[in-house]
Amino acid sequence: MKFFIDNIFLIAIVLISGGALLWPALTVRGKRGTPQDITMLINRGKTTILDVRDAKDYADGHLPDAKNIPLAELDKRLPELDKFKSRSLIVVGKSDARASAAAAKLGKAGFADVVNLEGGVAAWQKAGLPLAK
Repeated sequence: MKFFIDNIFLIAIVLISGGALLWPALTVRGKRGTPQDITMLINRGKTTILDVRDAKDYADGHLPDAKNIPLAELDKRLPELDKFKSRSLIVVGKSDARASAAAAKLGKAGFADVVNLEGGVAAWQKAGLPLAK
């Protein structure tokens, strides 16, 4: 007990830094899929791929047939996606946090089946899957 009292500030720093490291993993919400899971969804049909990266990143390479709407413009451009509400919507971002933010907005807008590509485009490339330019 004396150890805890003498080192209370050190213990507090350890707990706070540990919480900060865990925060990104705890805040990712919604369905997530590996590149293999996403490939199976695409092959089954009735899916739409939404790339929420910036236009420059999208131009450097994107999933085949992906529609690009940057996250910053998503609120304004949601009506463009209304016709896809009955389909599975695959969200691709540069990071899981960006895709999760987009998925949350889409969920609030009434999209029932939204799946995030876990690891983003980097994971897709690492799995050896093709990109379109």
